[in-house]
Amino acid sequence: MKLIRYGHAGHEKTGIVIDGKRYDTSAFAADYNESFFATDGIRRLSLFVEKNKGNLPLIGDAERLGPPIARPSKIICIGLNYAKHAKETNARIPEEPIIFFKSTTAVVGPNDDIMLPKDALKTDWEVELAFVIGKKASYVSKEEAPDYIAGYVLHNDVSERAFQLERGGQWAKGKGCDTFAPLGPWLVTKDEISNPNNLRLWLKLNGKVMQDGNTDDFIFDIAYVLSYLSEFMTLLPGDVISTGTPHGVGLGFNPPIFLKAGDVIELGIEGLGEAKQTVVAFHNYLF
Repeated sequence: MKLIRYGHAGHEKTGIVIDGKRYDTSAFAADYNESFFATDGIRRLSLFVEKNKGNLPLIGDAERLGPPIARPSKIICIGLNYAKHAKETNARIPEEPIIFFKSTTAVVGPNDDIMLPKDALKTDWEVELAFVIGKKASYVSKEEAPDYIAGYVLHNDVSERAFQLERGGQWAKGKGCDTFAPLGPWLVTKDEISNPNNLRLWLKLNGKVMQDGNTDDFIFDIAYVLSYLSEFMTLLPGDVISTGTPHGVGLGFNPPIFLKAGDVIELGIEGLGEAKQTVVAFHNYLF
């Protein structure tokens, strides 16, 4: 299944995509949040859709798509998880996954604007494959890991490099700014993705291809990442785990290329759809 949320920001309704058309599932009476995933929500939703397939209201094409899951308890990201990306940034291949967090207030819809933070100097793009936790996970083995995944989602891990690398402390300073975590268009359930460790992902800036990679370049694959993280913290249903970006980020060019107001980013992952975001200058942003 392909799950969506749509409507005005902060007031999204739930939906589903069937044969390329978007249908409202508000009558299911549950948002796609921690409680939904914790209570076998995907299976229950599937039964609801099958029972009401002919009666689901059609969603108009003009409706805004929101993030396909409601605000998760946490967004955990893996840094330098593609061999070629590590090489382009002159970084040593990590012996264990590098972990950082993005603020959940950074989450926006797949086609919402990316707002440059106040005093931004070096804002960058990162197309990433993210997966969503389906049930509480603690000390999960690599072999068991796939059972804990609800589905997969496209993520742009937008990063302000000056905040991230030049202001001291952890990377989170440059990762959690408002609008820096566009998710979607869909949450695709895991049964539709046969091998998440072999998916093409790409990103264009103003029509020019900047990133074109494949998750087969992972240093740490999906199952390893989930198992590894569950050693250090409990992963809750609905949590988003983003698995790193392939080569082609702005920081890796000589000279570097960074985002400016008016730029248009298009990105996608095989089987997970496409998104389009316009970069805008800082302004007072209310959630």
